Amino acid sequence: MNTRIPLYRALFGEQQKLLLQSADFKVSAWTYPSGVLALSLENSRGRLVVLPYQGQMIWSAVFDGCDLTMSNLFDQPRPSPTVIGTYGCFMFHSGLLRNGCPAPADDHALHGEMPCAAMDSAWLEVGAGFLRLGGEYEYAQGFGDRYRAQPSVTLRTGCALFDIGMNVTNLAGKPMDLMYMAHMNYAYVEGGRFVEPFGMQRLRLRSSVPDHVKPTPAWSAYMAQLAEHPAQLARLEQPALYDPEIVFFFDEVGTDAEGQAHFLLDHPDGTAFYTRYRPEQFEHAARWILHNPDQQVAAFVLPATCEPEGYNAEKAKGNLRSLAAGASTAFSVTTGYLSVPERLALAG
Repeated sequence: MNTRIPLYRALFGEQQKLLLQSADFKVSAWTYPSGVLALSLENSRGRLVVLPYQGQMIWSAVFDGCDLTMSNLFDQPRPSPTVIGTYGCFMFHSGLLRNGCPAPADDHALHGEMPCAAMDSAWLEVGAGFLRLGGEYEYAQGFGDRYRAQPSVTLRTGCALFDIGMNVTNLAGKPMDLMYMAHMNYAYVEGGRFVEPFGMQRLRLRSSVPDHVKPTPAWSAYMAQLAEHPAQLARLEQPALYDPEIVFFFDEVGTDAEGQAHFLLDHPDGTAFYTRYRPEQFEHAARWILHNPDQQVAAFVLPATCEPEGYNAEKAKGNLRSLAAGASTAFSVTTGYLSVPERLALAG
């Protein structure tokens, strides 16, 4: 039988406080000096730091002593209405009405309204072999959209893989546009190799250049090469060429017999970062690579309902999903770290 424990903001003080401890799990709560409330979810392999009231953003992830999180400018999360003001986390929920990099004709923030949403409630759930953090956020605008978002993250006993979920319900009396990306900002691994065990129909280089990207001659020349031969960037071995960022799109990713797509970033030491998801939930996926003095990231797969080029561009492509009045939909990814034996046990 599962046990649900409601959380309250009053539980989060300046000093770290133990909320739950068992043979398999440990949960602690504290408030960063910035004022952001944080929760750590731990098992025998490592821990996640999650911001339960700021979009349920996963601030950091460390397993088997390996930091999974991108290198960034921030030593702590910052209170911010948009993700750009605290862009240093392991994962955020991008969307839900708008997603991606806004073009000049767009009126939305980078990656939409959900990444830093002020959650209405949060809770812990504990059951046989698992620990879950859940939350709820209701978005409402007069004469506009209204929805309920329910993100979650689930840690399991003795496992360095975890599940990230998002349920969305349209509470309005009319259909709503839905754009969602599970934005996982994995660490850059020198010599890391991209692996897609079940392949894809095509790998495409992003041709548009967002406003925040400032091309250099060397980068532009490299982009011209990648546009012709995108598969040549199969290994992370030329960091000087990954500034500004490089973004790829995946077309028609392959799946196993259970309908799961699998992606890995293999490390030179035989370990790996790993993600799997169902393309029936996420019709699109992207890859984001960046290496400069302030930020290093190898987001080897970003599952999404659309490409991350802003509302108007995705609408023109026909990539907007519509959620009917009163309807709900669910998304889930499994992601994390594989030890050498776990990587060897995985085909591909």
